[in-house]
Amino acid sequence: MRRPSARGPRLRRRAALAALAALGLSACGRKAPAAAGAARVVSLSPSTTEAAFAIGAGAALAGRSRYCDHPPEALRLPSVGGYADPSIEAIVALSPTLVIGARGPAGSALDEALRGHGIATYLPETESLAQIEAMLAELGRRLGAAPGAERAIDRIRARRLAVEQAVKARPRVRVALLFDTSPLFVAGPGSFADELIRIAGGENVITRGGPYPSIGVEHLLALDPDVLLDGTAGEGDAHGAVRLSTLREAPGFRSLRAVREGRVRPLRTDVALRPGPRIGDGLAAVARAVHGDALALAEPAAAPLPRGGGAGREPPSPLAPPPAEAP
Repeated sequence: MRRPSARGPRLRRRAALAALAALGLSACGRKAPAAAGAARVVSLSPSTTEAAFAIGAGAALAGRSRYCDHPPEALRLPSVGGYADPSIEAIVALSPTLVIGARGPAGSALDEALRGHGIATYLPETESLAQIEAMLAELGRRLGAAPGAERAIDRIRARRLAVEQAVKARPRVRVALLFDTSPLFVAGPGSFADELIRIAGGENVITRGGPYPSIGVEHLLALDPDVLLDGTAGEGDAHGAVRLSTLREAPGFRSLRAVREGRVRPLRTDVALRPGPRIGDGLAAVARAVHGDALALAEPAAAPLPRGGGAGREPPSPLAPPPAEAP
């Protein structure tokens, strides 16, 4: 998402869902080794991996998806594949007591496959701030890190309040958020990105088609948003910028008012398009992109880091401040 379900949306991976179902269901006949003692968790989405570290339960993680890249400690964990195409055998080999991940189109098949091995799952919906907060609270309950979860939720709420205060007197801005260009995928109603746009003082011009619809350039031209948010590239990813640069020169696209008037604004931070514990900073990044970098936002007070968050060894890295990035 990039989500949407995992990073923001990595929508082109949808083709792998059929392969997941076939792999998962064929693996259901074997039982996982019984786990004893402390929880052992495999996380299949970047948002839930970040959540485990943020609440102070990073030491419980035994494995991750290939897309889980924050905090840096997560990269020390063995990878079990992607969310849409995880290796059931690799997961089982880690003897987890729980598999977690943002629920996406593959959720039912994955849940069935893992439960066939006697492995519990927690694959929540995270398409709103309320659901993201509920995910953090439930992970805190399951992993014995409720105080850390409460602090993470408090940080999100404080950031939201700061954004709401900053934009309340500003006129609403008509916005479209692009996730990909080939084809053109955008944030639609029912997505957490749509909610971020609204809270940030924007009005999403995409009002139908589901959370992550594909639309034509002609449709975008007809809507003619004031601001075009570029979510096609994350930090350190030059490919999204190249794609959008090429699209800017395409017939029709260059006729967009936002393109002509220089209001194509990048979201080059995963925090904006990843429904996890840094989503408050993501909301701030969206607000700055919608209204311009001059938007004055109160900075949140520094919060103590939860204890025991490292990948078995070290405390987690501090939550990144909003950059000057996505799901």
